[in-house]
Amino acid sequence: MSNQVPAWQGPILDNHFHLNRNGRYLDAAHDFKRAGGTNIVLIHCPDFASPPTTKEGHRAAYQNTIAMAESVRTELDLHVRVVLGPHPAAFAHQFIEWVEEEGAKGKNRAIENYRDSIDEAVKFYHEGKAHAIGEVGRPHWEVSQEIWDLSNDLLCETMSLAANDGFALQLHVEGELESTYRDMAAMAEKSGLQKDRLIRHYSPPNVEAKITQGLTPSVLAGKGALATLLATAEQCSHGFMLETDYMDDLRRPGAVLGPKTVPKRTNQLLNAGIDEELLWRAHVDLPNELYGQE
Repeated sequence: MSNQVPAWQGPILDNHFHLNRNGRYLDAAHDFKRAGGTNIVLIHCPDFASPPTTKEGHRAAYQNTIAMAESVRTELDLHVRVVLGPHPAAFAHQFIEWVEEEGAKGKNRAIENYRDSIDEAVKFYHEGKAHAIGEVGRPHWEVSQEIWDLSNDLLCETMSLAANDGFALQLHVEGELESTYRDMAAMAEKSGLQKDRLIRHYSPPNVEAKITQGLTPSVLAGKGALATLLATAEQCSHGFMLETDYMDDLRRPGAVLGPKTVPKRTNQLLNAGIDEELLWRAHVDLPNELYGQE
């Protein structure tokens, strides 16, 4: 009798993966491939020390992410989808700095810079070089009421644009709270955006429909997530995806999770008895619905 452990034979997609030319870069993507990975959703990561302040700066930064994606495709034969947008932390810090320096003028400058960053990302989407917009959202740490309200207003504005232009949004929002799903669902309804076009990055592992409120959960695939994910996967309304939020930061090796994690967790879920149709939906059908074919 064979004691061989079954292995997943289909594609494997990591839904939130960063790369940095000054990090491990192609070596990290190669680790993902060697572990069985086939598809990366490459999320734009700004230079938090000096984020762009002009349309030209945003476009150049996005071009760099697009070029990295193309290198991964050509050099490693991996499928790569690209997600571009302004990280909410970068916006919040700019807002604080500029308001302190310039008052109302700084506030208007920050709003204009956010809109410029969205506009340039959307241009790449319509050029076929990006597959969604993100990560957008609101701060996940305590901020002033003014920044919180402004972040929500701009997020609603971006949802309305997504509804009009047809792209999905990857969300960066606060922690474990179930109320976050309710907030995002209400904002989607207000904006006219189909709720499942909102992808909650760094999602908690409980994917029951009553929790996720119609949004698409992208579950952080830590080892501790497996039991809850297994217990709730069949109660998910339309499916879930898996991610590492791999940061590619040499100062924090393996943060948030290492590049081999999603292939490893996929096989663990398979061996724990998860319905294979749910894995196929996570790695193939749902990404195709949300991002289109790569």
